[in-house]
Amino acid sequence: MRVSVSAETQNPMPPIIVDAHEDIAWNVLTFGRDYLQSAQSVREREAASDMPPQNGEALLGWEDWLRGRVAVIFATLHAAPLRRQVGPWERLCYRDAEEAHAMYQASLDVYHRLTEAHPERFRLVRSRADLQAVLRTWQGEAPRMPTVGWVVLMEGADGVRQPEELEAWWEAGVRLIGPAWSGTRYVGGTREPGPFTRDGLRLLDRMAELGLSLDLSHLAEEAAWQALERFPGVVLASHSNPRSLLEGSPVPDRHLSDDVIRRLAERGGVLGVVPYNRFLRGGWQPEDGREIVPLTRVAEHIDYVCQLVGDVAHVGLGSDFDGGFGRSMIPAGLDNVGDLGLIGEALGRRGYSPHEVQAVLGGNWLALLRRALPET
Repeated sequence: MRVSVSAETQNPMPPIIVDAHEDIAWNVLTFGRDYLQSAQSVREREAASDMPPQNGEALLGWEDWLRGRVAVIFATLHAAPLRRQVGPWERLCYRDAEEAHAMYQASLDVYHRLTEAHPERFRLVRSRADLQAVLRTWQGEAPRMPTVGWVVLMEGADGVRQPEELEAWWEAGVRLIGPAWSGTRYVGGTREPGPFTRDGLRLLDRMAELGLSLDLSHLAEEAAWQALERFPGVVLASHSNPRSLLEGSPVPDRHLSDDVIRRLAERGGVLGVVPYNRFLRGGWQPEDGREIVPLTRVAEHIDYVCQLVGDVAHVGLGSDFDGGFGRSMIPAGLDNVGDLGLIGEALGRRGYSPHEVQAVLGGNWLALLRRALPET
């Protein structure tokens, strides 16, 4: 089915942007990044250090969230198994479930500390009431004191020692869980395929009972199908691109097949397209330069999803910014998170109406959150 985009020309309010994946706490704990500063200030501070080669030039910062109207962020808890450690600088790597639990708890503590220290800037979004309170602060073209809302997303479930422990994570503010990053005790993941284990199926069932939403990103294909059939709650893919557009990718299982994307849409889910050059053009390498991946390539990925599922209601953004790459590895035209709105302009040039652009930049994620979150 071909989606016909509208020819509306009216200019609505500047869109609210929802970014469905930012590794904020991981950067705070690994590199000591201060996200109360701008991305440029972080870059200047780190210029003489060894951080840029390890994680790239910073893409996140307070001023940039405000400038870009990035009102809601899926803020991650993440640590890696020791077997996937890149170098000695990578501190958040665990040997067992107890170490994973401690590292994920430390990441959650980062968000609690920042929201408690700066309640005028940040708010943990645990409910629809919290979400609405955040959005009210962004009303008008130049809001005086906007608040950035954090919806806490656990990326990789090894920090959950037993499925029965999920209630404690829920009470502490976690609302979304992606059971895999690489393979975990619960399920196969990127580069480590396999189905859900017995404990993994128990994890899914307990998530459904509590109202936690399920993130398919990083799940092995077999596991994604298991989850889509078994899990009755809200499903999403916070940061994944269409596999069909990535011929030559060294990690094809990192992205979603057309069939999984269709089924995700049938379930009312949303896929967050990642504006990372390796996830936009198969086989891209840093030496190729960022100029060969223009913003139009991001729009192509978004449009591909829209055409595949038949409408614009099931795609958004999941930048994964500061998640192992920086400015030199994102499309030409983007400097930091404050520029995500330029993707909307690229969609507009492709024929998408202002209303449709707003849906992609934030509206689709907001609609999903209103279904996923408890009322209060």
